[in-house]
Amino acid sequence: IDLTRVPLDDVPSYEMLARGDTAGVFQLESQGMRDVLTKLKPDCLEDIIAVVALYRPGPMDNIPSYIARKKGDEVVDYMHPDLEPILKETYGIMIYQEQVMQAAQALAGYSLGGADLLRRAMGKKIKEEMDKQREMFEDGCESRGTPGKRAAEIFDTMAEFAGYGFNKSHAAAYSLVAYHTA
Repeated sequence: IDLTRVPLDDVPSYEMLARGDTAGVFQLESQGMRDVLTKLKPDCLEDIIAVVALYRPGPMDNIPSYIARKKGDEVVDYMHPDLEPILKETYGIMIYQEQVMQAAQALAGYSLGGADLLRRAMGKKIKEEMDKQREMFEDGCESRGTPGKRAAEIFDTMAEFAGYGFNKSHAAAYSLVAYHTA
């Protein structure tokens, strides 16, 4: 089998995943993951990527909302209009480390390097560094027109996620192997 020629839109493979028939499928064979797949009904590689990234302590709490938003049963909330292009593919839920970094750039004017420092600080949860980053983020947001209370709420959402988040390329690589296995 030449995996470079396997189409990424194979309907029978997605149907199999949606049934939770994933014994022996890399990353997708646990009972918990099977339950998620039967509720989600993945129909594209992006769904698998999102589930692989979400199925971890912390982000796992967002799985029900991800599923409900995908199905249209829950209103998508982007938290801020500038976050819509960043969070559109994940229905307003921060799933990937890159989204945290992009949000910091879009809302608070962080440089790419500064956004990476923010991501790392959130991952390590060092109080002194988190306090410094919170102040920088909130000040940056306020200087760009986002009120302090809203900026604080967004920062808290980012911090809650960032300690456990995957980068998208990591989740995508795992998901491609999972899809090929299916």
